[in-house]
Amino acid sequence: MNAPYDGDRGQAVDGSGHPQGPPPDPGQTPPPQQPADMYLQDAYDQDPYRAQDLSAQDPVSEALYDRAAHPPPPPGTYPPQQPLYSQPSQSPYAPDPRVWAPTPAPEPEGPTQYLPYGDDPRTTQFVGVDDLVGQSGDQRHEPDAFAHLFRDQQQGGGHPSYDDQAAVPAPAPPPGPYGGAANPGQYGTTPAPGQYGGHQGPDPYGNAPAHGQYGDPAPAHGQYGGAAPSHGQYGGHAPAQGQYGNAPAPGQHAAPAPGQYAVAPTPEAAEAPLQEPEPAPAAAAPKKGGRAGGLLKSSAVMAAGTMVSRLTGFIRSALIVSALGVGLLGDTFQVAYQLPTMIYILTVGGGLNSVFVPQLVRAMKDDEDGGEAFANRLLTLVMVALGALTVITVFAAPLLIRLLSNPVASDPAANEVGITFVRYFLPSIFFMGLHVVMGQVLNARGRFGAMMWTPVLNNIVIIVTLGLFIWVYGTAETSGMKVTSIPPEGERLLGIGVLLGLIVQSLAMIPYLRETGFRLRLRFDWRGHGLGKAITLAKWTVLFVLANQAGAMIVIQLSTAAGKASPVDGTGFAAYANAQLIWGLPQAIITVSLMAALLPRISRSASEEDGGAVRDDISQGLRTTAVAIVPVSFGLVALGIPMCTLMFGSSGTSEATNMGYMLMAFGLGLIPYSVQYVVLRAFYAYEDTRTPFYNTVIVAVVNAAASGLCYLLLPSRWAVVGMAASYGLAYVIGVGIAWRRLRKRLGGDLDGARVLRTYARLCIASVPAALLSGAACYAISRALGQGVVGSFAALLAGGVLLFGVFFVAARRMRIEEVNSLVGMVRGRLGR
Repeated sequence: MNAPYDGDRGQAVDGSGHPQGPPPDPGQTPPPQQPADMYLQDAYDQDPYRAQDLSAQDPVSEALYDRAAHPPPPPGTYPPQQPLYSQPSQSPYAPDPRVWAPTPAPEPEGPTQYLPYGDDPRTTQFVGVDDLVGQSGDQRHEPDAFAHLFRDQQQGGGHPSYDDQAAVPAPAPPPGPYGGAANPGQYGTTPAPGQYGGHQGPDPYGNAPAHGQYGDPAPAHGQYGGAAPSHGQYGGHAPAQGQYGNAPAPGQHAAPAPGQYAVAPTPEAAEAPLQEPEPAPAAAAPKKGGRAGGLLKSSAVMAAGTMVSRLTGFIRSALIVSALGVGLLGDTFQVAYQLPTMIYILTVGGGLNSVFVPQLVRAMKDDEDGGEAFANRLLTLVMVALGALTVITVFAAPLLIRLLSNPVASDPAANEVGITFVRYFLPSIFFMGLHVVMGQVLNARGRFGAMMWTPVLNNIVIIVTLGLFIWVYGTAETSGMKVTSIPPEGERLLGIGVLLGLIVQSLAMIPYLRETGFRLRLRFDWRGHGLGKAITLAKWTVLFVLANQAGAMIVIQLSTAAGKASPVDGTGFAAYANAQLIWGLPQAIITVSLMAALLPRISRSASEEDGGAVRDDISQGLRTTAVAIVPVSFGLVALGIPMCTLMFGSSGTSEATNMGYMLMAFGLGLIPYSVQYVVLRAFYAYEDTRTPFYNTVIVAVVNAAASGLCYLLLPSRWAVVGMAASYGLAYVIGVGIAWRRLRKRLGGDLDGARVLRTYARLCIASVPAALLSGAACYAISRALGQGVVGSFAALLAGGVLLFGVFFVAARRMRIEEVNSLVGMVRGRLGR
């Protein structure tokens, strides 16, 4: 078929060209001959370059050629020569491109659905936050048991479920070359049920079949109906087919479908009328972003919810300070408000937050029902345990007040008010656990937003309650309300409002669970279903939280005593709690949101014993969060005072300024606190809860010891400021210990040099920004005062200067993570 070409005679050897044998008689037309290969007919029936290309003409051969024995045919007997570089005329025997080159069917779960232009994932580079966007080529091409966890994270929205895909009718097979239907299974159509040994029902986990499996309309690369073969494959030439499966251009010969053998049509096929094939279904728009885009989108959804929740939380805290002040009454309310949360975390909260996510992921992978029964058993167990715990703590309220804050319990009026508040607040323990379990079930199923957005409802209810309280009784500054003068109706209003907020927050999760198809059912068959392993793992987490909360209880006792002994207000536990609330906002928005989306992926890598993937994800999480955490921590030092005077100025300028000093002391401790949070997620992914416990014991001991020294050595006015600085110092020591343990766990390689270099360069870029920002805030506050206008102007100018200088310095230093983030943002805004 591929005979060598004879350039002197303008024909193929033993092929078509000038007729062989004796020449025809004068006036006769040479008989037409069928070429040996119809696809080479247009290539060898004439030589369009011979007359125009002088280098192709040989005068000697022309002179020696015996034209008498082989006279040329008379003029006009051959078709006119076509112009140079033009396509030959369409052959009447060419196959219909609509039949031979159908548009490939869309891939329901293929890798090209996750890439921007359908390119090969291993040759495509993305611009994003480091390897979060560059690792798309390393993801599996076949869907696994974890594919459904990330369906709603993709840029284009959630994947359709398998049932939805099965409901879409498969494209009808195009007609064959004889006018009939093509063979079943050809051209990527779905084979008969049971063909190739495939199952006939949907996958038990709702996943789509792998590419090419069970008659997938998108065959794997290199299979028949798949990607186009290379030149010379199957003995054919490169198909004259448009890009992405389009029909050939007019005048081109149509080629067989990519990957199919070329078969010459018969005369019967030429005489049969060509049937109009049904148009192929439009291919779905490819998903953009891939795994990294899904992670960033999930983090953005959670970060937005956390930001709105924290902003409404700030409004709530500001109203608490405005209504009750920051004196003994404010400290009493804060002690009662913190007590249910501490009890919940000490009992089951720590285990629910970290241990049960990997357990739920494994249950969704291994159980036939996708982990629904396991989640219902867990939910039932938590409800029973927290119900009993709530009843016990309500009766033990006086003892709990004394354990948490002896200065409050030693004052009869404050003790009575505190017990009243606590008995209203303690039933919220039950609803906290209910909310967290349902949120973790949603997280394991890839729905991350509900758990971050529902707390907004809680804050709104409490804000409305505090607004009614202020409307009825006035602010603390105008009413002069103390622990001895607060009315019982006011206590009842605040207590019911706080409890109602938690009830609304937990019940709001039920519609989100129903969306995922999860059915809430009480199940008491707890034995033999894996809950024992989860409880064993949670045991160390409870001890971990116990050590953490023990240190917090010591700080509460010391800060309350220091505030009671201080000659000025705003130096006790209420001020400490409010400053810590502001300090924790970047951590909740950035680090917690990113790691909540990253934890299922780390758990999957840990379960597969892929230490390299765990290391890469932890390194990525550390360096990604550092881009925002490092400059914000320096910003808290520079902008702490105007931030507090703006938010809590209703309690008095002096009290708000004292809170600003505490916020400045907290500032730089945000960096080690964020690092430890990321590092401990790796231990939880390996189901190692003992190491975080020992690490937290060390942090709690250092924090308690340093706080005790501050209480003993510093004046009462500055003692709590020293305690705030001790908090960050304790986490510096904890990070060093946790880092060494994780590096040993992962085989001695934790990408430490790259992580440390990133943090060091970000700190260098943040120092001049913080200095200039602090100087601008000080000058504006001296000029305009520390009222609302002056604080807002100082905060606005200082914030713009801080991030502007930091951005310029980071760009000049060519910090890779900052440049990648800027490129990603520009790309998204450009779309």
